[in-house]
Amino acid sequence: MLMSASSDFVALCREQIALLTQGLGASLSVVYLTQELVEAPTDQAKLIPVVIYPETAILPPGEDATEATGCRQLQVGNILALPQYPRKLLAPGSESSSSSQESGMPEEYMLSSNQMVLPLIHEGVMMGLLVTGREDRAWSEQEQNEIQRIAQTLAIACILDQRRAWLQHELHQQQILQEQQRDLLDNLLHQFRNPLTALRTFGKLLIKRLRPGDPNRDVATNIVRESDRLQELLQQFDQAIDLTQADLAPLSLPENREFVEATIQKESKPALLLPGTGDKVADCSLADLLTPLLISAKAIAQERNLQLITKIPRNLPLVRANIKALQEVISNIIDNALKYTPAGGKILVQLGQKKDNFQGISISDTGPGIPPQDLEHLGERHYRGVQAKTEIPGTGLGLAIAKQLIEQMQGKIEVFSPAINSLITSPKTPGTTFIIWLPEVHRNSADS
Repeated sequence: MLMSASSDFVALCREQIALLTQGLGASLSVVYLTQELVEAPTDQAKLIPVVIYPETAILPPGEDATEATGCRQLQVGNILALPQYPRKLLAPGSESSSSSQESGMPEEYMLSSNQMVLPLIHEGVMMGLLVTGREDRAWSEQEQNEIQRIAQTLAIACILDQRRAWLQHELHQQQILQEQQRDLLDNLLHQFRNPLTALRTFGKLLIKRLRPGDPNRDVATNIVRESDRLQELLQQFDQAIDLTQADLAPLSLPENREFVEATIQKESKPALLLPGTGDKVADCSLADLLTPLLISAKAIAQERNLQLITKIPRNLPLVRANIKALQEVISNIIDNALKYTPAGGKILVQLGQKKDNFQGISISDTGPGIPPQDLEHLGERHYRGVQAKTEIPGTGLGLAIAKQLIEQMQGKIEVFSPAINSLITSPKTPGTTFIIWLPEVHRNSADS
């Protein structure tokens, strides 16, 4: 672990060195921190200079750190030097931890009568060194005791600074975890809406087909009632998520403006739980994949007084896709078309588009269309644009999830508004067209 020094700790070091300089006449002082090597034994370390006085003092090139095991000679200007200490000086929990509290200065801390090296030790942990000296006279016993107190102050300040850094790191990790959990919950709730809507629609259609007095009519009524209850719970979940996001915003510690040394670790964000996660891509028929989705979509269209038109040519080439994930994508886009198309409108689902080595699924509607300023933001999580001003419920997650899933299949999504399909659109109903492009399976690879 590389010990970091915040700007507050550096400021305290400078104040303590000022006491050495102005109060005791030190002509040069250096505060070092210990850098423990990550994959090395615990008795190996390096010393990193944190504060040097005077600031014009220059350490010799290549000599900015001293290894803890058998420290090699290090000249600091022409005054101070780190001696050939035994490894116990830098080992945590060594006998040196108690010697710094005794009266008088141990011989191993004295380089000469006017040069001193004191370890920064607290609770048996070695955190660095204070090196100081002066040219004109030797240190008295009282001055040595004062320097020991300064070293102890620096050691306590260092351990507090490290605990602050650890707490900041832990808080950051918790915020990352909370963000991941929020994204996961958003995705799961969004994916829950489509089958719930279909279930509720099937229940209503079943009620219409059952005669009064039929014992199964109560079952269908209960299905619709419980579906309505689930819809209410989903709205409460959305409100709770929004409150959580606002409440978590103030949870942060002040950022330090500077760090002398710090460990920087790139944190990998695990993949979110999406449909088909972990499943392999396979050769599949778009027509076969669409069949169950269209049954549900037609039932919803019938209830909302919409016309769902399908154009599916025969003998289309297979595509490479994650079947579960692709079903979720198509379901999301069709659901949006059904949601934003007003009563009496049309939705067209068409296969057979081809571009380069891709097969396309086209989904067009006669809705109000998407403004140009919103098109460039499609696919951003929680972005709804002008739709956020309507009474139509939504989370702005459907297209974000769809884009992520299609890109994982080496495909892409194109959006056109006004719609590019003249079969259903008109100047009064500009609509929108989504085309999902998927890699086409070549016939030779399919035959093999």
